[in-house]
Amino acid sequence: MRWDNLSAPPDGEVPDGPAPAAPPLPLALPGAVARTFDTPGFAGMTFYEVQAKSIINKVPASSRMSFLWTINPYRGCGHACSYCFARGTHTYLDLDAGHDFDTKVVVKVNAGELVRRELAAPKWRGEHIAMGTNVDPYQRAEGRYQLMPRILSALRDFANPFSILTKGTLILRDLPLLRQAAEVTQVGVAMSVGFVDERMWRSVESGTPSPRRRLDAVRTLTDAGFRVSVLMAPILPGLTDTDDSIEATVAAIAASGAASVTPIPLHLRPGAREWYASWLTREFPALAPHYRRLYGRGSYLPKEYQREVTARVRIAARRHGLDRAEPGDARQTESPPPPPEPEQLTLL
Repeated sequence: MRWDNLSAPPDGEVPDGPAPAAPPLPLALPGAVARTFDTPGFAGMTFYEVQAKSIINKVPASSRMSFLWTINPYRGCGHACSYCFARGTHTYLDLDAGHDFDTKVVVKVNAGELVRRELAAPKWRGEHIAMGTNVDPYQRAEGRYQLMPRILSALRDFANPFSILTKGTLILRDLPLLRQAAEVTQVGVAMSVGFVDERMWRSVESGTPSPRRRLDAVRTLTDAGFRVSVLMAPILPGLTDTDDSIEATVAAIAASGAASVTPIPLHLRPGAREWYASWLTREFPALAPHYRRLYGRGSYLPKEYQREVTARVRIAARRHGLDRAEPGDARQTESPPPPPEPEQLTLL
């Protein structure tokens, strides 16, 4: 099982806080400590605190990602993005990829000490580590659990190169640590901003900071000396792929001081596919036939569509003085579409 590297916190190491909540534990997390917090930002959410056995994970050889190693201190995400590609991973926990993914979050409470221990292991070669590759390390839960400062401190102390992709403005809390790390190693920072339309933001990614706040964070990071990449992700067919939307978004990204913009049209893996389809048919039912034509039985948009949208973003980027991202500047969450996948359920 992919989750056999997790176990419950030992006696005496459970952080102070409200009494454990009563909901039954997922079968894949026997003995985890389940907590709820009586604050508006965490209403309806349950956090499963676990002691991980390992934290620096190797990317499967079959992956097309540009990095080999990742750190993911959380599973599940309160950002509640309807399209999140990581939703399907929650099913490994005997939880669903929809509401459970948004409201039942696994917290690896010993992440910081594990990173330090694994970086010190003789077999570790100091390779680049990517964060934000599955769920966001700066989701709202990070404000309470504060796992990232200990992770960043360890990476700094070992001068280990790393990069972070996030939608979370909470990254600014750790700006001093990021600057310290950048003095001794390579540090990459990327922000995800797919569109700037506030009505769309409130509908499809309601748990995230607003696009404008994210771009304000880009400005702060840029002023601090970082070359910040922006992933224009995702671009939603029929919703945020219009000329007006692309122009407004690229203009705002350029005004934030971003070093580059990388467009990524929406892809819908199993789990995300069904949850996004539910949102689409509820909010924009007239678009359902359009999505059926575009996606068919796969997860990726037609190559022709991707090329056309990407070209329009790059034309707008040149118009606003934004360079195209060079390899390694922005860590793309997806590479070009793979060969056709096995047959899946229809989208809508």
